[in-house]
Amino acid sequence: MTNPLRLARLLRLSSPTLPIGAFGYSQGLEWAVESRSVRDETGTHHWISNLLHGPFARFELPTLSRLLVAWIECDVATVANLNEEYLAARETMELRAETVHMGQALLKALRAAGDVSPSRLVSLEKLGTISYPTAFACALADWGVFIEDGLTAYAWAWLENQVMAAIKLVPLGQSAGQRLLATLSVELPGVIATARDLAVEDINSFAPMLAIASSQHETQYTRLFRS
Repeated sequence: MTNPLRLARLLRLSSPTLPIGAFGYSQGLEWAVESRSVRDETGTHHWISNLLHGPFARFELPTLSRLLVAWIECDVATVANLNEEYLAARETMELRAETVHMGQALLKALRAAGDVSPSRLVSLEKLGTISYPTAFACALADWGVFIEDGLTAYAWAWLENQVMAAIKLVPLGQSAGQRLLATLSVELPGVIATARDLAVEDINSFAPMLAIASSQHETQYTRLFRS
């Protein structure tokens, strides 16, 4: 069974109140709405589900899993390599800026909270440019969070942020938002299983529509979100 303190820390790490600025990013969803690719609850479900089963299951979560293992084993060289690979795989200026901003903000939040060992935070800071999953995995390792629990918390935080962005952008009502969270959360076990079973050589961030949406958002005339 999950230790109550470990669970509480994990919930804090995935909470929208965590001061890392996640609420400021839509990851291309704002342009998808602007272009009418997403225009209602059904379209929102299709957009988010495709991302979940695509780049999230096949790149984001497998990379987080590998980072967590490296942090557990105190293999800082592998952490550094995976961090660089993740940054290099961000296909647009906005997506790269987002993960760097959130990574640095999470480091600051963890340091302020004081419940991650100073030695780990020093190792994290020495990486220089820190991606968000690298910082997230650092905290998970220090707290002894099980890999599957950590992946679930990370995926839930992303999913909740996407739905909250859709509520503002489409726009959708709160009831529609809750329906989306309910139906999409059912897909999470399969997404996490895919991520855990994926061979290293099959990990890839191929998501051309996401890259197009993000690059188009960079020059969008009016914007609520930073990506």
